[in-house]
Amino acid sequence: MSGVLLALLLLPLIGSIFTFLWKNNKFSNDVALGFSLAQMFLGFYALAYFNFGPTVDGPLQYEINIPFSHFLRSSLHFGIDGLSMVMLILTNILVPLIILSSFNEKRCYSNKFYGLILLMQFGLIGVFTSLDGLVFYGFWEITLIPIWFICGLWGQDDQKLKFTTKFFVFTFVGSLFMLAGLIFVYNHSASFALMDLYHANLNSTEEVFVFWFIFVAFAVKFPIFPFHNWQADTYTFAPTQGSMLLSGIMAKMAVFGLLRYLLPITPHAIAGTSGGIVLMLCVFTVVFGGLVALIQNDSKRIIAYSSLSHIGLIAAGIFASALLTLNGSFSIEGGQGAIIQAFAHGINVVGLFYCADILFKKFKTRDIRKMGGLASVAPKFAVLFMIILFGSLGVPLTNGFIGEFILIKSIYDYSIILGVISGLTMILAAGYLLRFYGKAMFGKGDESVLSSVKDISGIEFSVLASLAVFVIVMGIFPQSLLEVVNNSLKLIYSSLV
Repeated sequence: MSGVLLALLLLPLIGSIFTFLWKNNKFSNDVALGFSLAQMFLGFYALAYFNFGPTVDGPLQYEINIPFSHFLRSSLHFGIDGLSMVMLILTNILVPLIILSSFNEKRCYSNKFYGLILLMQFGLIGVFTSLDGLVFYGFWEITLIPIWFICGLWGQDDQKLKFTTKFFVFTFVGSLFMLAGLIFVYNHSASFALMDLYHANLNSTEEVFVFWFIFVAFAVKFPIFPFHNWQADTYTFAPTQGSMLLSGIMAKMAVFGLLRYLLPITPHAIAGTSGGIVLMLCVFTVVFGGLVALIQNDSKRIIAYSSLSHIGLIAAGIFASALLTLNGSFSIEGGQGAIIQAFAHGINVVGLFYCADILFKKFKTRDIRKMGGLASVAPKFAVLFMIILFGSLGVPLTNGFIGEFILIKSIYDYSIILGVISGLTMILAAGYLLRFYGKAMFGKGDESVLSSVKDISGIEFSVLASLAVFVIVMGIFPQSLLEVVNNSLKLIYSSLV
């Protein structure tokens, strides 16, 4: 069924080119939405016929392998296992909702804007399906180009280009470190093929070198402290759709990269001091992000630091299970929690950024101290905002609960102290998110402003209601994600020993 995978790869690229060439800006959003919806349905078709068993160490149901360069020992090798499938579905769900969220906005060169979003989707699909190190790096870099233009050209402040350039420099330099690490592994293996990289002939010292070079790229993309300096400013001054793409999907490239590449390639480095150092950095990121979010008054910065905290927990869970496995207690719980939480975080953070955008349009400010009383005039928005907020809080029967619980448990199983510290994320999140919601919805609002405010539009309701459905359905049926990804996680963690 290589045709399905080929279609999944090429449809966003074709849509991007078509939208770029579409001369009528008025309907370019409809064209882009049409391509993204077709991609979403194609993704669900692939999921419906997906065989949960095969993993990347053998023939895959959806696979393409075309020789690319005998000199470089690389090929255009793509395939879908359980890990790839989860990331594909998340991407293909969020992109049409992100496009739809912009329908009430008027912007110049809208065909270019939507074409760049679809180009971004093309790069993301390539990252999540690549089974060759060089191809993986190529698509990793492709995603950087459209997001730089989206944030730099359509951002919300005069300084947008400054902050977008900082993001570009951080990410590009980090990517060069990853390329250096992959080339080093390639020089000690048969080819750039994924399984050859897994079996590279590296000693312990070389693994430590490779570990830190590749980790830097992923740490920037998450980001993890101290590689987070670009994040809050970029998320704040990017257009809402740019913030959604960065936090909802692009950060998941690092989750995918840790599991697909870093853990299986560098097990001895993780077993040494490197794994423990990174785990402590991740736990520190959890607390740091939550504490900084508590003192923020800008709605987008609150969400940015909330995302930093949640992403830190995801990375911590991945390394906790890796260290448990290397210590003789085989565990994939951290990986399971990471996948569930990555999917949930993508849904929730896109919803939160959209809610922040709606609040900005109604109050003409991002300062939550100048908001208030919206629940009385916008009850539909208040309810949907609350559901998405509960998902981010990890309230039981929402999508954020089970993943957060598994992650904290896996960290606790490795270290009681780190587990307790990681658990602070629940308390801190309650503090900053309920403060955000309380001030916006129930604070003392300006009556002259509230008198002219209406409830959300049909488009806004459609986007938020769709996200709210995923919050609830995933909270009730989290097992469905685990069934898709379990075999892939067993292969990844068993490769450590």
